[in-house]
Formats: sequence, C-alpha cells, structure tokens
Amino acid sequence: MDTPAAVFAAVFVTLYTGHQVGDHWVQSSCQAARKGDKGRAGRWACTRHVIGLTATKGALLIPAALLLDLRLSVLGVALGLAVDAGTHWWADRRVTLARLARLVHKGEFMSLGTPAHPHHPTDAKGLYAPTLGTGAYALDQSFHVLFLFVASLLVAAI
Repeated sequence: MDTPAAVFAAVFVTLYTGHQVGDHWVQSSCQAARKGDKGRAGRWACTRHVIGLTATKGALLIPAALLLDLRLSVLGVALGLAVDAGTHWWADRRVTLARLARLVHKGEFMSLGTPAHPHHPTDAKGLYAPTLGTGAYALDQSFHVLFLFVASLLVAAI
C-alpha cells in the first residue's frame, strides 16, 4: 500500500476508530465531567483524557501499519498525533470551543438539545426532556473529525 491516498485513507479510518473508542470508551466519567472545569483540576482531567485518547489511537495505528504494510515515518506519526492531541485538548476545555461557536454564529446551535435553547426538547407536560443529541456534542465531534483529517494528511504526507 504505497500511494499517499491509500495511506491517508487507512490512517484516517484507523484514527477515526481510535477517536470513537478513546473518546467514548476509554475516557472516564470523571474526565468527561471535569475536563472543562476551571483551574488545574480541569486541565489535568483534560490532559489525562487526551493521553488515553492518543494512546488508543497509537495502539490501533501500530497494528494497522504493520498488517497493511503502511510505510509511515516516525516524524509524520508524531506530528499527526501531536496536532490531533493538541487540538483535541483545546476543544475539550469547552469554553474555547464555545467561544469559537459564538464567534462563527453557532452559539444557538451549540445550545440545541439543552434547556438553554429556545426550542429545547420537552416531554408531554412541557418540561425539559434530556437528550444525548446536543449541538455542543455535534460541534465538538465535527471539530475533532476535522483535525483527524489534518492529522491523517500529516501522517500520510511526511
């Protein structure tokens, strides 16, 4: 599998899989709840999450590279994972991504599915009905996928 396009495709699928597993299965409940907190505790929770996430991606990338005969450079892998980890940490601090959403006029969308949204989901009595499908989650995940794309380009091209 020599072509850069094939390497990119294999790396992207692998990193996307690692992202899904690392962001949802490896991340602890404490990390998920605390990673957006102010101060040292929030930064440390986010850092622990990103370490586990990046380790998961690396743990999947190694066998994929070996079994698929992907010719990856150490520099490309290191740079790709570093960009992915850094941007993931930035977005998962929450306030940063919320500021970006407001800056690009996505603040209302970010509140979709929460009581803060003017058209939040309700039950039969008109009370807030919790949902897992929020605008904040959609913006968070799409931001991460954008940088998985960038990371995959770096890994494949370097």
